[in-house]
Amino acid sequence: MTTARTATPSTARAINDRLALDLLLERGPLTASDLRALTGLSRPTVADLLERLQRSGLVAHAGESAALRRGPNARLYGLVADRAHLAGIDIRANGVSLVVADLTGRTLGTATIAASTPAPAVDAPGGPADGDQLVERTVEALLATAAEAGAGELHTVAVGAPGLVDPATGALNNSGKLPEWHTKLLAALRARPGTEVILENEVNLAGIAEHRIGAAQGRRDFALIWLGHGVGASVVLDGRLRRGASGGTGEIGFLPVPGTIGLPDSKKCDNGFHSTVSSAAVCELAARHGLKVDIGAGAGAGAGVGSTGRTRAGGVAKDQEPAAEAVVRRAVETGADDFLDELALRIAVGASAICVVLDPGCVVLGGEIGQAGGSELAGRVERHLTRLSPLATEVRAGTAGGGAVLAGAVLTAGDAARRELFGGD
Repeated sequence: MTTARTATPSTARAINDRLALDLLLERGPLTASDLRALTGLSRPTVADLLERLQRSGLVAHAGESAALRRGPNARLYGLVADRAHLAGIDIRANGVSLVVADLTGRTLGTATIAASTPAPAVDAPGGPADGDQLVERTVEALLATAAEAGAGELHTVAVGAPGLVDPATGALNNSGKLPEWHTKLLAALRARPGTEVILENEVNLAGIAEHRIGAAQGRRDFALIWLGHGVGASVVLDGRLRRGASGGTGEIGFLPVPGTIGLPDSKKCDNGFHSTVSSAAVCELAARHGLKVDIGAGAGAGAGVGSTGRTRAGGVAKDQEPAAEAVVRRAVETGADDFLDELALRIAVGASAICVVLDPGCVVLGGEIGQAGGSELAGRVERHLTRLSPLATEVRAGTAGGGAVLAGAVLTAGDAARRELFGGD
């Protein structure tokens, strides 16, 4: 037989403090009266916690409420946003994008660091030297952006990278297909004292963003399919991101599907789902339907945040990603039904495999191609999926867009920082 434990005074204080801090984070500055009404705590308890949180440097006066008369009851209290600073980093094959934010997640500065040469392989001539320079330039840009934002140091940095991230160790499994500088950059960031560095697969970060601020808000179960240069998935079940035993949940680029000339193998996904819906495949499909595919169109403008995807196929021109995004958007605008319907069927084939195994109830089409297709492409995928799967599944267009990786990184860094500073889970 077990008996219920009564919370100790210190535990009760910690719970109340965290409750108040979460409300201030969610709603912005509040009066003591607001906090009493929202928490149900007594006047003395709220007064004590506000005094305690002010001493800790987490809460400060933030003006007065216009709805109340001047005086103690009108005084607003808010989080001290610069109590800690965060950063999100998106590592791509051809460079790095980063954002510096305050404790509330508000963006303070951004930077993009392009690789001087196309993503060198580990053993390519000049590759390691170019990679070392990129690592150095990235760290310098991060520190400069933080300094311009008034951050003396960064409390937590969350990094999104392609590849498998071991859930137990946090190590990046670089199989040799990714540039060596990816691993070197992580080592350089982790070598900086006083900063916690969190590594996560970039599609998982995009899934976090869609779950918290995007198309999957309010859902406890959904799967994000990332459609860009590469193809991947992020799975949330019972409100939790699922990574798998080795961090490989969502490696759907390797999924065997009809319509390819062979089968994928453990080292490359060229004959898997990747080969049917990646940016290169979308450009090929568009050309076959007589749609103009301008490889140069949108290059640079379209290759924005989060543009890598989970897997890469050798030999695919990186410029095809913005071209694929542009041609899908143009197809929606001009009503290119045959092209959109065949693309939707290809996506639905991969989505059906996820649905009949996991039954997420909702699939979000993310990445640049998913965003470009919008509700038009999502609706077509849902109609095909209804025919392929016996399980009712809603298909939505992602709303976090190409910036979903960085958005998810900032959310992840903020969660970690607040757990340490606020206490609790």
